[in-house]
Amino acid sequence: LMAVLLASCAGLALAGAMEPVDFDDPDKDARYRALLHELRCTVCQNQSLADSNAELAGDLRREVERLVASGADRSEVVDFMVSRYGDFVLYRPPVRPATYLLWAGPFLLLGVGVLLWYRTATAGSASALPPTASGVSRRRAARLLRGEES
Repeated sequence: LMAVLLASCAGLALAGAMEPVDFDDPDKDARYRALLHELRCTVCQNQSLADSNAELAGDLRREVERLVASGADRSEVVDFMVSRYGDFVLYRPPVRPATYLLWAGPFLLLGVGVLLWYRTATAGSASALPPTASGVSRRRAARLLRGEES
């Protein structure tokens, strides 16, 4: 299964190659091309519909083409795709309770990293300092140096 996914995402599956689409209206053409870069291939996960050669990406491109040709605007196409595939199909999912962790995750990880770095840096510098001796220890050390204790 993994080999099939890799082959389709790496461009080895030529059946899904992007077919050129020409609209009679330049606005529709621009909308279509923008949507292909805005929507994610659900198989390859890290490629847009424009970049993916997966068979499913080809199907999704044809669906976007059909919707744009029928006069659907950007939000209607996006709403249709999200209703079928969820927020995962969007490269920039909306901020809502279900996606808070997705949006805040990088900042939380950065904060944890900075905290760990700070704790490691301060712990290392504190242990490098010589321990301070108490008054009793100093007097005993002085007697030992003078040879009064053995």
